[in-house]
Amino acid sequence: MVRVIKKKTTRFNRHFSDRYDRVGASWRRPKGIDSVVRRKWRGQIRMANIGYGNAKATRNVHPDGLKHFNVHNEKDLELLLMRHTTHAAVIGAKVGKRNRIAIINRAKELDIKIVNEKAKVRTEEN
Repeated sequence: MVRVIKKKTTRFNRHFSDRYDRVGASWRRPKGIDSVVRRKWRGQIRMANIGYGNAKATRNVHPDGLKHFNVHNEKDLELLLMRHTTHAAVIGAKVGKRNRIAIINRAKELDIKIVNEKAKVRTEEN
C-alpha cells in the first residue's frame, strides 16, 4: 500500500468569491488585463496550475489506501474481482435496501471491501 501524500489539500477558490455572494467559489481563471491574480502579484491568491498535481501513484487514492469504484448492482462487483487489493466498492446512493443487501452478501463471497457497507441497511431499535 502506498502512503498518500497530497501536495495541496485546500481548494482553489475563485478570486473575489469571499467578497461577493454573486461570485461562486468554484475556480475560474482570471482573464482581466489588470487582474493582480493573473499577473501573480505578491500577496494575492494562488492560481491553479499543472504543478499542483499529485503523484500518479497516489492520485485518486483515498486515505484508506484504496481507489473507490461505484457499484449499482451485483454484476458491477465482478469488475473488481482482479482489483480487490487496489480498489474498494462504493454502493450508489440511489440503490435500494434489498439490492444493497444482495450486493453486500456477494461482496463478502468475492472478498471485496465495501466502503459504505452500513449505509441504509441499519435497523432502528426502540
